[in-house]
Amino acid sequence: MHFKTITTQFLTLLSGEKVFWREAGHVNSPTILLLHGFPTSSNQFRYLMPLLAQKYRVIAPDYPGFGFTEVASNYTYTFDNLFGTVDAFLEQMPSPPSKYSIYIFDYGAPVGLRLALKYPEKIQAIVTQNGNAYVEGMGEFWDPARALWANDTKETRDAILPLFTFNTTKSQYDNGVADTSRVDPASYWLDQVLMDRPGQIEIQTSLFKDYASNLKLYPGFQEYFRKSQVPVLACWGKHDFIFIPPGAEAFKRDLPNAEIKFVDAGHFASVSNADEIAELMVNFLSKNKIH
Repeated sequence: MHFKTITTQFLTLLSGEKVFWREAGHVNSPTILLLHGFPTSSNQFRYLMPLLAQKYRVIAPDYPGFGFTEVASNYTYTFDNLFGTVDAFLEQMPSPPSKYSIYIFDYGAPVGLRLALKYPEKIQAIVTQNGNAYVEGMGEFWDPARALWANDTKETRDAILPLFTFNTTKSQYDNGVADTSRVDPASYWLDQVLMDRPGQIEIQTSLFKDYASNLKLYPGFQEYFRKSQVPVLACWGKHDFIFIPPGAEAFKRDLPNAEIKFVDAGHFASVSNADEIAELMVNFLSKNKIH
């Protein structure tokens, strides 16, 4: 097997954002857009991308506020704006794909599903790896955020600060993983170093507060599922304490043909179980004639 090299690039958008992204695979192959979560970046896909690039063009941008993407100091951190930046990136990048599958994880779900609502004709398939679209998929992790949504005070803002600490970042990678030697410590150390940059507490607090806007879109996402019957694979880390297994099972309500596969992993299954995730994805996409 010949593994494909991951390349990294920056693209300065017409609106000024300087988007960092990773890419692998042949430009003429079917495209998969990989959308990362909190508190990480496209770096989370460094194991998955070479496995998928045998057959697919894989693209993974960093959002504003994450990884190495650079934006102006007056950028407003909302999920609508993260979506807008990714949308513009896809239009302005070299050889933009006319159609693509999306891999949605954590924060990548509300970003990717906004793309699906705007461009249903472009979405060939959805792979959701702990990428939520149903209220029953949200675990107790979200309790501090729920309190913030209900009442924005200094106390409720202070209560979410532990979510931005090293221990919480590390736990997102390690919890639910039987063999933590499969988790490279560089993953959570890089995430934390980047999250410890000046201004990050304010950025991440803004996004946690705005996450409530995503819940308001859940009925629209679910209507899209029902109308489109888009092929969906939910490959879910079954020990995830952030987006819990009922969120995977809920896809069946609107997509009876959805494939639900539980992986013996936690939140970051794409890191600890990249080989298993890649195999599930390739089989699913091939079955749906996306190859």
